[in-house]
Parts: sequence; C-alpha cells; structure tokens
Amino acid sequence: MRTLTNAVEQGKVHHANLFVGSRGTGKTSMAKILAACLNCVNGPTVSPCGVCESCTAIAGATSMDVIEMDAASNNSVDDIRDLRESVAFAPVSGRHKVYILDEAHMLSSQAWNAFLKTLEEPPPNTIFVLATTEANKVLPTVVDRCHRFDFKRPTAEQVASVIRRVASAESIDVGPEAVALMARHATGSFRDALGTLEQLVTYSGSSIALDDVLAVLGVADSDLLFEALDAIAAADARAALLAADRLATTGRDAGTFIRDLEGHARELLVVRTLGGEVPSELALSPEHDARLAEQAGRVPVAAVVRLLDLLAAAMEAIKNGADPRTQLELALVKAATPAVDASTKALLARIERLEAQLAAGGGAPAAAPAPVGERPPPPPRPTPTTPPSPDVPAPPPPEAPAPPPQPPPGDDAHETAANGATVAIAAAVAPGAGAGPAPAVEMLADVWPAVLDSVRAENALLAAILDTARPVAADGTVVTIAFPQSEAFLHRKADDPAHREVVAEALRAVTGHALRPSYELRDDLPTAAEAPAPTEEEWIARFKEAFDAEELTHDEEPGS
Repeated sequence: MRTLTNAVEQGKVHHANLFVGSRGTGKTSMAKILAACLNCVNGPTVSPCGVCESCTAIAGATSMDVIEMDAASNNSVDDIRDLRESVAFAPVSGRHKVYILDEAHMLSSQAWNAFLKTLEEPPPNTIFVLATTEANKVLPTVVDRCHRFDFKRPTAEQVASVIRRVASAESIDVGPEAVALMARHATGSFRDALGTLEQLVTYSGSSIALDDVLAVLGVADSDLLFEALDAIAAADARAALLAADRLATTGRDAGTFIRDLEGHARELLVVRTLGGEVPSELALSPEHDARLAEQAGRVPVAAVVRLLDLLAAAMEAIKNGADPRTQLELALVKAATPAVDASTKALLARIERLEAQLAAGGGAPAAAPAPVGERPPPPPRPTPTTPPSPDVPAPPPPEAPAPPPQPPPGDDAHETAANGATVAIAAAVAPGAGAGPAPAVEMLADVWPAVLDSVRAENALLAAILDTARPVAADGTVVTIAFPQSEAFLHRKADDPAHREVVAEALRAVTGHALRPSYELRDDLPTAAEAPAPTEEEWIARFKEAFDAEELTHDEEPGS
C-alpha cells in the first residue's frame, strides 16, 4: 500500500477510493486504519497511536466521524438520499469524515446515479471508501472517479504468520502442523483463519492440537487421502472403496472428502512437476512432506490428472443433486479400474498401464483370441499313409508347439486376454505410434466414436456437426471425412480452420499420428432417416394425453 502511505504523508488522500479484493483480505479493516491515520491526534500519520480518543473510538466502532454502511442491505435510492444529507455535516471530533460502503457492488443503478454527483464533488474533508469483491459490477462511471486499490489473496504462509501472531498475543499454544492446516483451509482469507482459531479455542481451550483442527474443520485424515491414492495407483478398487467406507464410519461428509481428495491430488501434481520438491505453501510436517514426495514420485501423472477430472465431474453432479457418497465411490472405482469407464481417457490410461508393464519386462501380451462365440479351427486330421519301409528310417516325431506367451500379471492383462480388441486398439492408439505407418481407414472407422468423444470435450457443437460424417479414405497424413450430399451446410461449418485444428488434435490424441482432416460430399453415404409424419389418430392421442381430454363423437354432445 505504498500509494496510500505516500498520500497520507503528503496530505493528498483522494476523496474516493475503491478497495477491490476477495473476501477476508482486509478491505474494511484497511479502510478503518486509513480513517485512524487521518484522525489520530498525532496525524495525519501512517503510524496512529491507537490510544487517543479518536483511535479508540474508531477501533470500537463508536466514532461519529467514521460511518460504515452495508450496501447489500442499504442499496435503495432512499438510503443514498439519507447518506447525501449526512455528508453535508462537518466532522464531529476528527479532521475527516470517512464513509465506508461495504459490498458496494450491491447498490442498484438508480442508487449509483443518485450518489454519483456527491461522490464526484463531496464536501471538504469527506472521504469515501468503496469496498467490493466484484469490481466488474460497479458502474464504469463510478470506477473512473475513484482511485482503485487491489487487495491480493495472501499466501498460506502469510495467513499462518497472522495466526501465530494472534495466538502468541492471546497466549494460545498451537502446534506448527495445526497452524499450517488452518492456514491452508482458510484459502487466502484472514477472517476465515481467525474465525477458525476462535472456534478452536472454544472447542479445546488454550492448547490446540492437529486432531482438534481435523475434528472442528471436518477435514479428512491425511492417512485416508494417502490410502485412496495408493489404491488408485495399485488399481485396487476394493481398497479405494474401503477408504470411502472408513470415511463414512467417522461421520465426515463425503462431499468434503471429495474436495480434500482434489486438494491432495493437486499437491501430488505440483510436487511431481517440481521434481519431488515440496513447496513451502504445501509443507505441513517433515513426515507428511516426505510421504507426499514419495507418493508423488510413485503415482503416474496421468492417473492424477484423470482423478482430478473425475472429482470435478463428481462435484458437478453433487451440485445438481446427486448423492455425495455415491459420486465419491464412483469416482474412486473409475480411477482405480479404467476398464469400467468407456471414455477415451480411460482407454488411454489402460494402454499406458500396458506399456508400463511391457517396459518393466512383463513380456508381450498374448495374441488376440478368436471372437466370443467362435471356436478355434480344429487341428488338421492326419491323412492315412502307408507304413514306412524297414530300410527307410522313420521321420522324427513332430515337436510339440510352444505354449503361447502368458500375459503379464494385473487386471489389464487379464482383460487383454479376454478381449483381443483391446490389444488391437492399443497398437493403433498408444502414444508414440506415430513412428509407424499411418493408420488404415478401417482402423479410423473403428476409433471414430472415440475421436468424436475427444472433439465433444472441446467443442460440443462441432461434435454434433461431425455426427453425420464418416472417415472414408486415408492417404498418408490426410484423412478424408465425407458428409452426405444433403449436408452441404455442415460440410462448410466443419471446414472452418479453427474446427480443422480441433479435429486434427483429436485425431492425434486418439491415433498417435499427426493427421489432417479433409472434407468432401458424397452421394453414397446414408442420411438420417426422417421420422414419418404423425397420423391423425396419433395427433389425437397426443392431444388427449397432453390435456387430459376426452374425444366426443357426433352422437355424444356435451350435456346430453
């Protein structure tokens, strides 16, 4: 706040100031400190004494020269008119009158228009401080007349330092692990951190331990978070569900555990990206940090990223009314066993596991068996031959065929042996496959639904456009995608350069090859069959069902 400091020292504090920042970052507190700096008996000064009559009145919210107004509940034109009338009066005991409008973005447009002239040309020695969390909702004409100050969200270490200072001043014994957990749970809000500290003092007295913080905040035990990630890394859905069950027995909320699990996965991603180094904002204790670094080096990044996607989908479903525990268990099972998930990302996760097993020396997967329902052809029957002559030596008996190589251990290996299609797709879809020959059009047709899924994740409208198209030819790095002759409009939309980039990226992600789409119209592609027009009887039936009506014949007149 160098600008405010210089303004106070030079006596050039602007009459209208806009404080912008997230909740709990000290906007209102800073406005009161500014008022104390201006009205202190030693002021204007950047170091108010805190003991004079003006400072004590401001700290106790009894000063008649500092008027705090909640714009969320006083946002009408009449409220602004009352404020304009009070502005005309001179300060009572201090040098300046300071008006603090909290949640200023809640004022209505009519109230802002009524307030605009007063804000632009206030009486002498009158200062306005507008505090808001959403500056975009404040009228631009108001923002132009204010000096804007942005309050940045504090780091976890800064919040922890405030907690330690307050605890020391109040003679509260708080361990470093408890302080770190409170600071992280506050998510950049000093007010939330101090509110949690006050609640903990009521709960456990002047000595606060880590277990007390876990109990009050309802935060999942770190052991459960580590166990859940270990189960996912080991592809053990049973262990993942047991972790969720242990959470339920403790009485903690499943939705909160999903958010905690998301935070833990994010920590693993950060530590893995930093090469195993735990940054200070994530540090909790030496034992916890060492365990976090060890797990980050062991769990694949792809598994962590996919878990984050699944948890985000679970939280969205909970927001729409789904059961939190069901969504938690579903996300854990999908993350631990990608085979139950039909998405393209799940297929890529399974392929990555197969590649890891092969790289570890597990051997090549078994050849694809015959499709289900078809038996392998019987061995050829020996044809009758004449017995060999005694003078001619008999041929040596044929050697027994070598047994086929066994698949590597693990769930994916058993699935591979049970479904040969996975191996075929893995050979075409696996990352790094671009080094081999380009895929054939038959393979592209097989994975086309997966390409559409990848496109749908980026552009749902483009996926709907491509729903009637099919790959019909592949020549090197160019894939010809055909639309029916009647879909010329969709053909033009898909041929947009931006849409081409999305499709090319989806083809690369699914096939592992750098392919470029080329579009054309064809007559031999089937079009969607048009639904037949409803008959008269069907229209009548729909009308009766929609309006709960009865059909009257000519012989049945109303009232007869």
